[in-house]
Amino acid sequence: MVCFNFNGIKSKKTLIGLGLGQIISLFSTLISFTASEIARKGISAPTSQSFLGYVSLALVYGGIMLYRRSTIKVKWYNYFLLAFVDVEANFLVVKAYQNTSMTSIMLLDCWAIPCVLVFTWVFLRTKYRLMKTSGVFICIIGVVMVVFSDVHAGDRAGGSNPVKGDFLVIAGASLYAVSNVTEEYLVKSADMIELMSFLGLFGAIIAAIQIGIFERGTLKAIHWSTEAILLYLGVALALFMFYSLITVLIMTNGATMFNLSLLTSDMWAVLIRTFGYHEKVDWLYFLAFATTATGLIVYSMKEKDQEEHRTGKVVDEEAMQRKLLDEDDEPGT
Repeated sequence: MVCFNFNGIKSKKTLIGLGLGQIISLFSTLISFTASEIARKGISAPTSQSFLGYVSLALVYGGIMLYRRSTIKVKWYNYFLLAFVDVEANFLVVKAYQNTSMTSIMLLDCWAIPCVLVFTWVFLRTKYRLMKTSGVFICIIGVVMVVFSDVHAGDRAGGSNPVKGDFLVIAGASLYAVSNVTEEYLVKSADMIELMSFLGLFGAIIAAIQIGIFERGTLKAIHWSTEAILLYLGVALALFMFYSLITVLIMTNGATMFNLSLLTSDMWAVLIRTFGYHEKVDWLYFLAFATTATGLIVYSMKEKDQEEHRTGKVVDEEAMQRKLLDEDDEPGT
């Protein structure tokens, strides 16, 4: 029988992980809103939106690396492959904003969660017990409730090509899962500064090449108003903060916790729509938020039987050692 340890939620690491996850989720929501606004202006240059974010990472963290004169701990091509996957994931998801609704995108992003669970289990040998899987299941129920709320409220915009947009999001979410799991492996093999430096450097290079091939004409045709420039700068700042914080969360709590935290981005979107745009929202949104938050808390808990098993194992080993020592101390041995 599995017992739940509610004291596990009180640990400093867990509380920081939960709080940091919600800050990251808020930044994810801001990025989504900004990308949606750019798409509404008819600007179709997905890679260019993430380019400045990568440049800022390279400048800030690369500068710290140069100042510290750090030794590179991981082969450069690992970072190059990570950056390539990350750039293409961003490209696919931002491209989807021109084909389907923001609600659909934020919903289908959840596909990254089962992908991360499988990848961490296969490649990182991460064990997921009943508590963890229960937390994931509860979180997903919360997201499903958001969908029902959208349908009930009738604010689910179809987009120009919803099917194409949905497939783009699923493909992007799969690449995000690969990127997150790779980051979890690399940040434990090296450190945050090195990871962010090379992700920014190679990400900027790959994005620049892609922009030169596919988006040069689009960028020339854009009427660069003050609003458009501010939107691009806003995306860059949000991406810088987003990547900086997710590395900390992945390092301390793992890629699965990060992806589960992003599930509440729908709820942050509701708050922005309510207080920023003065839109009415369905009551089911608030129930969905509470459900998803409960799932995060359940995922963060420890299972008593697991702790007791570990404690019992240590006690058994200590008892065996004492027995051996007593036998060695007996006369005639």
